[in-house]
Amino acid sequence: MRTVDPARHRQRRQQIVEAALACFAEKGFHATRTAEICRRVGMSPGHLFHYFDSKDAIIEEVIEQDRHEAARAYAALREREDHYTALLELLDLALDLATAPAYGALTLEIAAEATRNPRMARLFERDDAQIKADLGALLRDAANGRQIDATLDIESSAVWLLALLEGALFRAAVDPGFELERERASLHRLVERWLRPAGVR
Repeated sequence: MRTVDPARHRQRRQQIVEAALACFAEKGFHATRTAEICRRVGMSPGHLFHYFDSKDAIIEEVIEQDRHEAARAYAALREREDHYTALLELLDLALDLATAPAYGALTLEIAAEATRNPRMARLFERDDAQIKADLGALLRDAANGRQIDATLDIESSAVWLLALLEGALFRAAVDPGFELERERASLHRLVERWLRPAGVR
């Protein structure tokens, strides 16, 4: 019986994920055929199924990787003393991702798939709940340190911050006049007027 090299197996799975992401960003999830992913990564369809049993499984892996990366990012931000500055850095990172063509197109594609695929919807809802909780924890740290207004409704503020960022992703996708640096400055000013207590600005 052939022995599987775990490191090689992980590497090959990641190559498949990256090839699939490129295909999905170019053609969309449904228009991409498994054969196209195989051609890009250089393997037969039969071989692909040793790693993933469907296109859905590849997207699930993408979602899992994003979830782990987001968790690490939030944990690192919460270790900072200045949680307000950490929050601004988080917003900047989200804007950078929103205006990266491949990332933005793929995120919208996954969100659309979650509206019609119950399996994807469950993953999307799970991750959305975790992101809201992580962002809420960062806001709560900032409020406890008097770096933002301590009277804010933390859960509601987390929801509206996410809505702003999600709107930026959509805006970047449909508006060719969306200028990142100009909009970044406007977002910082908006968030400061909203979150910072009087006398701290």
